[in-house]
Amino acid sequence: MCGHCKKLAPDFETAATRLKGTVPLAKVDCTASPDTCGRFGVTGYPTLKIFRNGEDASSYDGPRSADGIVHFMKKQAGPNSVTLRREADLEAFVNHFDASVVGFFSGPDSGQLAEFLKAASVMREHFRFAHTIDMTLGLKHGVDTERVLLFRPPRLSSKFEESVLRFTETITTHTLRRFIRDNIFGMCPHLTNENRDKLKGQDLLTAYYDLDYLQNPKGTNYWRNRVMKVGSQFASQGLSFAVANRRDFVDELEEEFGLGSSDGGDLPFVTIRTQQGFKYTMREEFTRDGKSLERFLEDYFAGRLKRYIKSEPIPEKNKGPVKVVVAESFEEIVNDPEKDVLIEFYAPWCGHCKSLEPKYKELAEQLYSDPNIVIAKMDATANDVPQGFDVQGFPTIYFAQAGKKDQPKRYEGAHEVKDFIKYLKRESSHVPVVSGVREDL
Repeated sequence: MCGHCKKLAPDFETAATRLKGTVPLAKVDCTASPDTCGRFGVTGYPTLKIFRNGEDASSYDGPRSADGIVHFMKKQAGPNSVTLRREADLEAFVNHFDASVVGFFSGPDSGQLAEFLKAASVMREHFRFAHTIDMTLGLKHGVDTERVLLFRPPRLSSKFEESVLRFTETITTHTLRRFIRDNIFGMCPHLTNENRDKLKGQDLLTAYYDLDYLQNPKGTNYWRNRVMKVGSQFASQGLSFAVANRRDFVDELEEEFGLGSSDGGDLPFVTIRTQQGFKYTMREEFTRDGKSLERFLEDYFAGRLKRYIKSEPIPEKNKGPVKVVVAESFEEIVNDPEKDVLIEFYAPWCGHCKSLEPKYKELAEQLYSDPNIVIAKMDATANDVPQGFDVQGFPTIYFAQAGKKDQPKRYEGAHEVKDFIKYLKRESSHVPVVSGVREDL
């Protein structure tokens, strides 16, 4: 069984058990049934597909945790949009852990209802839809003409923002999707592993604490309300806000912000991560009056905060042929405007990196007497990789030319010493000095 399949298997089995009687989950061994898999275009593993009425309806692009699969597939069960006939139906539908989109229409032949149902069929995987043709159900929400309302989850109800929003445009899939996307999260959403990708594409402040809307909604909203109270003062400055369960992000907080699982106590741990990847942490204790958060935000917008950078200590001695770079010394060594720098991003456990090591050291020794070229390496698992360097695997090698530090180039050549030297002859700003002898181009 493939590695990714083994990783998915226990979550898939757990989800199947929890979904029994609601949505059946099935699996096919493509090594035993290649014709079946070939018929549905399966070329990689694991591939997940959603079938409706025996037909291949769509690829599954939801989360792959047990909770995520259950949550996602429950949305797949039943109609694209739930029909509401009584006020009790409406109350039950909107009283949900997630947001609800409800359309109120004048009758079954309404053109806007048809457009609403079309939009619901496209977006059902991501949002909850319901509709009614009894306009009286909307009277308590001020609905007196055909209208779509977005109900935010009751658990996130707050005096700092509206709980129900009105969609006022003509309904099309495009306009409704834009409205939902722009409003569904509100001012301070609950960040989860399922919605993280949607929320983290912006400058985002997150307060991490023991959040639990099932067992302790009052205590959970105690801290959220303090974030919202302070955040509302800065709402127009381009920073978004969220709260999250610290336990859901233990590994990320330790990896990205150096927070141990026992650090922080009962108080929220606050971070900011920008679209550019810059990171900041609030080091002052989160006070119950919100003043410490207010000071943190004032310093952030005034540019007074020092970025948080995950870094190993700067080596006391660094006289070897291959210069050791850490995040704190990256600017000084790699972005030295006078030097051409070849830098390897490696991982200590990487076999290919270990194979490269003697050749990379030999390259550095041959160029050791050249004052204009630096051969360097950085452990990318223990140090933040700066913007402009895309490191997805190991080893990844970049060349930062003198005078062009804003345009680093990925090295794509072979890993033999002669290949590196040939590359440096072509790309360096100075004629390289190899083994103490100046090489002519």
